[in-house]
Amino acid sequence: MKSKYVVFPAARQVDVWEEEVSAPGAGEVLCRAEKSLISIGTELHCLNGIFEPGTNWDDWVSYPFRPGYSMVGRVIAVGAGVEHIKVGDRLASYDFHQQHYKIRLRDVAKRFDVPDGIAPFVLPADISSEDGTWRSLACTAQNAVRRADFRFGEAVGVVGLGILGQLAVQYLAAGGAKTIVAIDTAPARLRLAEQHGATHGLQMDVRGAVDAVREITGGWMLDAVLEVTGVPAALAPSIQLLRRLGRLVLLGDTPTPSRQHLGPGVVSNSISIAGIHGYAMAEERNAFTPWTSEEMSRVFFTYLRRGTMRVSDLVTHRHSPADAAAVYSDLLAERRGALGVILDWERL
Repeated sequence: MKSKYVVFPAARQVDVWEEEVSAPGAGEVLCRAEKSLISIGTELHCLNGIFEPGTNWDDWVSYPFRPGYSMVGRVIAVGAGVEHIKVGDRLASYDFHQQHYKIRLRDVAKRFDVPDGIAPFVLPADISSEDGTWRSLACTAQNAVRRADFRFGEAVGVVGLGILGQLAVQYLAAGGAKTIVAIDTAPARLRLAEQHGATHGLQMDVRGAVDAVREITGGWMLDAVLEVTGVPAALAPSIQLLRRLGRLVLLGDTPTPSRQHLGPGVVSNSISIAGIHGYAMAEERNAFTPWTSEEMSRVFFTYLRRGTMRVSDLVTHRHSPADAAAVYSDLLAERRGALGVILDWERL
C-alpha cells in the first residue's frame, strides 16, 4: 500500500514523500497512524542542521532525514507468529511521522526489535490516541526527575517550559515537591505550569532569576534544577540557582556544546551535574533497574487516568500531515506560542 511520511530532504527543508509499504511478514505488525506529536525542540534542531562535530546530533542526523518519535497507530494486520498483539490494538511507539509502518518483533512472541528495548506500548482503551502520543516524551521527563535524585519536600527549579519542562513540573508536583520554580520568558507557558503545580512562575531569562530564587527560598536556593532548554547560555546561571551540594540535570541537549560554560560555584559549592538522554532506560526490569519504558509508560497513563497529570490542555495546534511544510516553517519562525503540535493522520 502507499504510505505518506514527513521528511527533511536537506537542512531547513520539509516535504511529504510517499513510499510503498508491504504486508507484514512473520513476527511483524502493520500499523496505520492515527496521531503523532511533534517534538519541537529535537525536531527543529534536526531541521536546522547546525551541529558541532562529535555531537549526538552530528552522528544521528543525515539528510534526507525522517523526523518523529511520538506516534500512536492502530494495528491493521499481524504477521505469522505474533501472539500478544491483535488487529485493532493501538500502539504508542517511537516511530517516525508516517501514515503506515511496520514494527518487527524480536523473538516473535514477546519482544519488539527496537533500539534500546523501547518497545511499543498497547494503549489502554480509556486513553485517547492524542494523549497517547505524549508517552515518549513523558518517559523522557520521568527519566530526568529520577536522574535528579528528587526527594519528597524539596525545592526544585525547571528552566524552560516547553513540552519536557511542562511534563517535569507535573511529575515534580505529583512527587511532592514543596517548591517548584518554573522559569521561562513566555507568559502563556508560565500560566500552564502554574495550573499544573508550579508554585512560582518567573517570567524572565534564567540569568535574571538568581535574586528571585534567593527571595523565594529565604536564601537557601534550590535543591535541584532541571535545565530543559539546551541553550548554551543557560548552563552557568542555572548552576547559580542551586544550594551547596545542589544537583543540576541537563535534559536539553545542545547541538553546540563548545558554547557552554560552567561559570563559578561548581567546585566551591560541590555541585553535581548530570545529563540524561531519552533512551537511557533499562531494557529488562529487575530489582536494581526497575524503570523500563513499559513501567514508566504505566506510571504516566495511571497519572492521566487519575487526573494527577493532564496533557490535553498542552495541545496548542492540530494539523493534517499534508501541511507539514507550512507547520515546520511556522515553528522555525516562531515557536514560543506552540507546545503540543499534533499531526492528525486521520485527516489524510
